[in-house]
Amino acid sequence: MANLKEIRNRITSVGSTMQITSAMKMVSAAKLKRAQDAITQMRPYANKLTELLVNLSSSLETSEGGEFSSDRPQSKILLVAITSNRGLCGGFNANIIKKINLLLQEDYKESQVSILSIGKKSSEYFNNNNFSVVSTHDDVFSDLTYDSIASIANSIMQDYINQKFDKVVLVYNQFKNAATQNVMNEAYLPVESINENESSIGDYIFEPEKKEIIEELIPKSLKTQLYKAVLDSHASEHGARMTAMHKATDNASELKKDLTLTYNKARQAAITAEILEIVGGAEALNS
Repeated sequence: MANLKEIRNRITSVGSTMQITSAMKMVSAAKLKRAQDAITQMRPYANKLTELLVNLSSSLETSEGGEFSSDRPQSKILLVAITSNRGLCGGFNANIIKKINLLLQEDYKESQVSILSIGKKSSEYFNNNNFSVVSTHDDVFSDLTYDSIASIANSIMQDYINQKFDKVVLVYNQFKNAATQNVMNEAYLPVESINENESSIGDYIFEPEKKEIIEELIPKSLKTQLYKAVLDSHASEHGARMTAMHKATDNASELKKDLTLTYNKARQAAITAEILEIVGGAEALNS
């Protein structure tokens, strides 16, 4: 059994850790509220814009200017990995890396795959493991704005138009609640159309021409879709960290209780041993 000093040091250490994890939990909870408000306000607009785009593009031919919905062999794939800049958030980052490795082994094993990383954790992993990384964007979370994400989306769209990539896929954590994040494998480019029997476009009167509306709408929709994915990931990160720190605080509390019990038992045993020594010495003197 460890001596009393060692146990006291461990209790102090666990108590300090518990204070840190508790503080990190509260900080993440405060940040989560802002991030959750941002994604819940953004999601309906982004979903409706994407729905409208898909409906309109279903009636648009490539020859009419649908360069983002062109049908060509998908041999060159770009995976956009969205993670965080920091750890201590459970399996948040590991789940994205695991999903991408799974896609490489199953869906795109015959394709030429490149990675565009958003977040330091994905950048570090893919660069250190010799993946084909076209660019890294680790600074977006320090100033998360629509404009900063739009510039990344513009770069991706330009590479797609220039046929540098045939397909672009977003891999990110979708925010559901503080304790649940769903790993998404979401098609980004080409813009997917729907079957005519599934279309709900109806009879629209286009002003100006439909072609002009589509050419303006597609880039805006793609920028919004990427921005929504980053906001989803940002909210998921804070939710995952808050949950992880809550569990860590609970575990530290339980460990501190166990150590305190062990300390009390060891202290009681030491006191009992001292009493027995005193009694034994007194008996020896009386005999």
